[in-house]
Amino acid sequence: QLTESGGRSVQSGGSLRLSCVDSGPAVPYCMGWFRQAPGKEREGVAQIYSDDGLTYYTESVKGRFTVSQDNAKKAVYLQMNSLKPEDTATYFCAAISRVPCTIVIRNQPPRLDFGYAGQGTQVTVSS
Repeated sequence: QLTESGGRSVQSGGSLRLSCVDSGPAVPYCMGWFRQAPGKEREGVAQIYSDDGLTYYTESVKGRFTVSQDNAKKAVYLQMNSLKPEDTATYFCAAISRVPCTIVIRNQPPRLDFGYAGQGTQVTVSS
């Protein structure tokens, strides 16, 4: 089970830090975040591999968002800086239990065939 926190309303240019804790028994292969705005398809935002910390980001957040993890807590974080109105969405934490990691897939929505997601936390960025 994944539990997210940290979403709220913020002005354009502001920062937020999202947190997610996995209370399941196993260590995921990777964890990360995807988002969904009203009327739009889900979009993978960032992912991090549990073993080596390798990260991947969707192009639109590179240089602004940073994903990190605390394996001891089975937690993943998303530091979001320089937020823009187009970042407004519900953000979901996701965990994938086996190869491959399918949270950030170029030009495709995330796939949770071998994973699970939290309930989501709302991020609203006003101009």
